[in-house]
Amino acid sequence: MPRNAPLAKREQQIMEVVYRRKEASATEVWQQIPDPPSRTAVRTLLRILEEKGHLKHKIDGREFIYAPIRPRKKAGTVALNNVIDTFFAGSLEDAVVAHLSNPRTQISPQQLRQLQNAIAQARNQGR
Repeated sequence: MPRNAPLAKREQQIMEVVYRRKEASATEVWQQIPDPPSRTAVRTLLRILEEKGHLKHKIDGREFIYAPIRPRKKAGTVALNNVIDTFFAGSLEDAVVAHLSNPRTQISPQQLRQLQNAIAQARNQGR
């Protein structure tokens, strides 16, 4: 299975639970996702997420306990890069413009300053 492939909605829900808890069994995930499928389906999705390189497991008694492979921020960066490559032909500028031009996007003056600072820092580093 391809590593770093985009996640389906159920996979995202499962990853959210695992990140929030730091580690989780299939039963714990099943109990915490909205409108959960069968426990068997959750176990299958956990195995798929492991094959995709998002999770690892350890054995505790009779249960597999799953934990994220990489920190949440790093995983977010990989996911964002996939979105930019897939929907914006690799253009960060197009992605940011699309986000900022969305009427639902609300950005505070503080967030704008942070973006300006990040852009200035990237300029100074020659990016």
